[in-house]
Amino acid sequence: MKGELLLFSSVIVLLQVVYGCPDKCRCHSSTNFVDCSQQGLAEIPSHLPPQTRTLHLQDNQIHHLPAFAFRSVPWLTALNLSNNSLSDLAPGAFHGLQHLQVLNLTQNSLLSLESRLFHSLPQLRELDLSSNNISHLPTSLGETWENLTILAVQQNQLQQLDRALLESMPSVRLLFLKDNLWKCNCHLLGLKLWLEKFIYKGGITDGVICGSPDTWKGKDLLRIPHELYQPCPLAAPDPESSQLQWPGSTHGVVLRPSENHNLGERDLLECELKPKPRPANLRHAIATVIITGVVCGIVCLMMLAAAIYGCTYAAITAQYHGGPLAQTNDPGKVEEKERLDSSPA
Repeated sequence: MKGELLLFSSVIVLLQVVYGCPDKCRCHSSTNFVDCSQQGLAEIPSHLPPQTRTLHLQDNQIHHLPAFAFRSVPWLTALNLSNNSLSDLAPGAFHGLQHLQVLNLTQNSLLSLESRLFHSLPQLRELDLSSNNISHLPTSLGETWENLTILAVQQNQLQQLDRALLESMPSVRLLFLKDNLWKCNCHLLGLKLWLEKFIYKGGITDGVICGSPDTWKGKDLLRIPHELYQPCPLAAPDPESSQLQWPGSTHGVVLRPSENHNLGERDLLECELKPKPRPANLRHAIATVIITGVVCGIVCLMMLAAAIYGCTYAAITAQYHGGPLAQTNDPGKVEEKERLDSSPA
């Protein structure tokens, strides 16, 4: 009996070593779910069960994710890191998570994202980056994300979003963009065109509300006519490398940095949307032409009717007065008639 108890306890210890559950975490082996939320953790727990499929680490105080932070859980499919203090993510922080489908990074202190950060997440379906301080997203966050269907970046500090990044997500169906600092100038035209196509194909978005310039502040980007966008000017050259020297001159002609800076500011102002009269709508123009044609036709018919009436009236009047006038105006016939009347029978 003692031998059986010793063997049983040894098996339990061995299982705890191989599939141990870290302190301050609750492990559910039947569902491969590990819950380490609300434990005041400052780093990722070590010795996580390798069979873990879902890992909750929200509501902690984790500031940094090092490279290979989740190497012990290669089968992870859902990771929740929301409401921490994350501000630094190493480029290889998620390396090895080939099966990850859901990643929640909302309510942290992220300022920007490395373009290599998500290279190792080919199966990612949902990415939530909302409620951070992200002011810039790279043109690409990795290779084409064939499986990504939900992207949330609302409540950040974004002013622009490159169209190339969105085009690398051909399967996305839900896109959350509200509550950013969108600068509705020529640089956002690509996003507008992409969103129009996205909505036409059945995609769902909460819209882009302009934060600047003042002309469009509070307006929906999709309601601003295309005609108000002007092509973006070329970027101003570097003041240090933009000194111009005329060949053949002794001292050369140098463009002052202050002058170059003013040129850059002028180009930037030209890049802003300038309100212009909106061209007449084609439907309105066609309707105007039709109405004008109908009115002109009615006027012509009235003039024709008036002409016919006048001619008819003149003809009748002439016929009525024709007999007496003819008799009065022919004196020869009158004299002949009088002579015949006075001759004896």
